Amino acid sequence: MPLACPTLNEQVANWLHWDKNEKTRGEIQALVDENNEEALKARMSTRLVFGTAGVRSPMQAGFGRLNDLTIIQITHGFARHMINVYGQPKKGVAIGFDGRHNSRRFAELASNVFIRNNIPVYLFSEVSPTPVVSWATIKLECDAGLIITASHNPKEDNGYKAYWSNGAQIIGPHDTEIVRIKEAEPQPRDEYWDLSELKASPLFHSADVTIDPYFEVEKSLNFTRDINASTPLKFTYSAFHGIGYHYTKRMFAEFGFPASSFISVAEQQEPNPDFPTIPFPNPEEGRKVLTLAIETADRNGSTVILANDPDADRIQMAEKQKNGDWRVFTGNEMGALITWWIWTNWRKANPSVDASKVYILNSAVSSAIVKTIADAEGFKNETTLTGFKWMGNRAEELRAEGNHVILAWEESIGYMPGHTLDKDGVSAAAVFAEIAAFLHTQGKSLEDQLYALYNKYGFHLVRSTYWMVPAPEVTKELFSTLRADLKFPTKIGEAEVASVRDLTIGYDNSKPDNKPVLPLSTSSEMVTFFLKTGSVTTLRASGTEPKIKYYIELITPPGKTQNDLESVISELDQLEKDVVATLLRPQRFGLIPRK
Repeated sequence: MPLACPTLNEQVANWLHWDKNEKTRGEIQALVDENNEEALKARMSTRLVFGTAGVRSPMQAGFGRLNDLTIIQITHGFARHMINVYGQPKKGVAIGFDGRHNSRRFAELASNVFIRNNIPVYLFSEVSPTPVVSWATIKLECDAGLIITASHNPKEDNGYKAYWSNGAQIIGPHDTEIVRIKEAEPQPRDEYWDLSELKASPLFHSADVTIDPYFEVEKSLNFTRDINASTPLKFTYSAFHGIGYHYTKRMFAEFGFPASSFISVAEQQEPNPDFPTIPFPNPEEGRKVLTLAIETADRNGSTVILANDPDADRIQMAEKQKNGDWRVFTGNEMGALITWWIWTNWRKANPSVDASKVYILNSAVSSAIVKTIADAEGFKNETTLTGFKWMGNRAEELRAEGNHVILAWEESIGYMPGHTLDKDGVSAAAVFAEIAAFLHTQGKSLEDQLYALYNKYGFHLVRSTYWMVPAPEVTKELFSTLRADLKFPTKIGEAEVASVRDLTIGYDNSKPDNKPVLPLSTSSEMVTFFLKTGSVTTLRASGTEPKIKYYIELITPPGKTQNDLESVISELDQLEKDVVATLLRPQRFGLIPRK
């Protein structure tokens, strides 16, 4: 019986005609037999587009999900776009994959599509961390790169992260053009499905040749090798059932750490796409996902925990305190520590370089402590939109202009300290271990050093959460009332507003002609208020869920110590109440607090 929607009928007919995977074709046929129009619409009508970190979606049948057919379609768009840009690309594509269900198959299908378009492929033979694929794209001087990964998403998902020739994630116009071609030419060529000759093709090569050079180049981040070699510290490491273990273990060795200092959480050491021992495969979730790591650390006398996410591009850190409790650091706290460490040691190694040509980047919703340190020490800080797709490309632009970008990071535990143009949890793990080892020789802990930085540069305490929105039009109305006739609030509580940056409409009254330096964020609402106290708050509408998020950073004058923490937190509590009352106005708009 035909479905009520003609467009859906056509989509289903095309799917059943084009899909050569019996399992996913059967999924759609079963929904047709059930006349389940709602489920079919959900799977067929969603557009697969590139977001902050590529395309991500559940692995199911349908044009709006990731599966064999849609991987082929996206890659066809990618290949045709490369041909349109380069003529006939001769340098090829570096391709990797993580340990999730279907990742290797998706990578091989993508490789086949490129080769059928006469584009060379360099495919890793086994699972590879995301940053290593970025590095391979650079090292092999490829035209583009690709990794099949959903990073820290739930086990049901997979993803498609694309790089351009610079090794940074694609941005416009590449992302929109790939999608345009995919949608304009949706029917796969029959040969795209035939993998029988893939590895025999003269255009098929191994990307494994870039692995040793990756470790060699990242060793430049190793500043205190002798201290590492003799440290009594033990580091407990978790790969989170992902692909970081072998790479991170080797990076520790390259940094000079003895084998006995690296203790792996055995149950989470090797790739397992079902993530059986953790409720959610994201180490940013903190203590509730670090249970096994803490047990392992306590059992082995370890005082520092380092955990990668499943594709090893993020890193989480925790430290055992004197009272036996574990402190899980936030991404901003780790960012403060790595900013201090990289700048201090890079400057020591490069004392004659003009500091005004040295940059550390971070995202617009990450801590402003980088800017505070930069202003005090003489180097430069730039902020970008959220995501390493922006930081990676900006880093490459700055370097092309003769500058030194020595670090980039964002609050969601992502750090880019080395030569990749994407966040790198492998090299960052070794860097954080080196920081801990050095501090130990000074009789200090990681927490001690964090408070020392706050004493020198002022507390920078960040709080972020979200409120649920009852309907999409409420979000629009809330932000419209904030910016009505550009008459933004002039006070938040008792704090006066110094300036406002609205990236949705392109307004920043701290800049000439009120034009912001950052690119616009027209697809989602985002407004930042800079207070005369130095503190900052940002309101941002989620692009994927009915939420309004806020990020508040309380910045105090220098000179305060850990003994002042309670009063500083009280000050932050009051600022948060004022932000909610002045900007969110939950009673007026019917907002629902986070549970």
